[in-house]
Amino acid sequence: MLGSAVGAAAFGISAILTMVVRKWAVKRDFVARPTSDRYHRTVIPMGGGIAFFWAMAIVGVGALAAALLLGERMASYGLAAPGEASFARRLSEAVILAASLSGMHLLGLWDDRRKLGPVPKLICQFIAAIAMAFFANVRVELFIHDRIVTSLMSSVWIVLIINAFNFLDNMDGLSAGIATIAASILLTAAWMNGQILVAGCTIVFIGTMLGFLAFNFPPARIFMGDAGSMVIGTVMAILTLKTTYYRQAAGGNWYAVFMPLIVMAVPLYDFISVTILRLRQGRSPFAGDTQHFSHRLKKRGLSDRQTALTLYLATLCTGLGALFLYQLNWLGATGVFVQVVMILAIIAILESASKGRDNDRAAPQN
Repeated sequence: MLGSAVGAAAFGISAILTMVVRKWAVKRDFVARPTSDRYHRTVIPMGGGIAFFWAMAIVGVGALAAALLLGERMASYGLAAPGEASFARRLSEAVILAASLSGMHLLGLWDDRRKLGPVPKLICQFIAAIAMAFFANVRVELFIHDRIVTSLMSSVWIVLIINAFNFLDNMDGLSAGIATIAASILLTAAWMNGQILVAGCTIVFIGTMLGFLAFNFPPARIFMGDAGSMVIGTVMAILTLKTTYYRQAAGGNWYAVFMPLIVMAVPLYDFISVTILRLRQGRSPFAGDTQHFSHRLKKRGLSDRQTALTLYLATLCTGLGALFLYQLNWLGATGVFVQVVMILAIIAILESASKGRDNDRAAPQN
């Protein structure tokens, strides 16, 4: 009940702020105009990322204030499991996470306005990722108990997911929609493992995404820009690393730790496939173009909505199997992995069918 109320509040605040920012963006000429490396052919207001970032901030500050005021009584309100560290005890971690998210938001906003090159963005992303991994415990051990090694591995994963969702923001509704579905799967996993605090944060994120999607689902009336896609990528990276998939003491199978790879299969497929295409063409992996798998699907005759819904369904189909990894024997787990590969193979067949190889070229985007 309380979780639904928090999610509804996040949705409402996000939707209201998106409407406000949309009007502001039009007045300030903060818009995306059609270019050769973009698929849209009309002028679209930017700033959606500003709206849902501040929606998350408002709800997050409210939750933090409630935690500080209620303390241990949070458990009785369903916001913290008995014995789980409260927001008050994790205040330093919360500050580091908030600072990192804010940094990614401001970096993306700067890029939306001034077009930074890939090197400065990567440097800033790694700084934020290392800070979260080392000082906010946003890392996974994977049976390795060396803090330096696991922190560096986790930092690389964080940067990878940030850029995967940044790449995925190439068509109406994709980045926010796929993030919502993937986060819902992670929410289920967190709830099943009794991670009420992680689940609560995920509910806030899902609510803000849905509030923004009301205006970003095809045909989009506002774009999120890098100020939004970098925030989404950062949040998704945090959720994949903070959600517990395997507890040795509670039983279950070790290959459940691969759940994030399966949940993120569709974003990672886009990131890897378009990177390979660009490298084969002798271009920078960060050069903007219309060669993303969503564009390749659209060129096979799908509409924007059909493309978005197809990729939503693919994300849901790959993610659902991941929920049961910890319960399956090795044969069942192999079946889940094979299913993911087959779903991605279906997408690959669809994008390459009938109209031949895609040879689009576009102007570089810094």
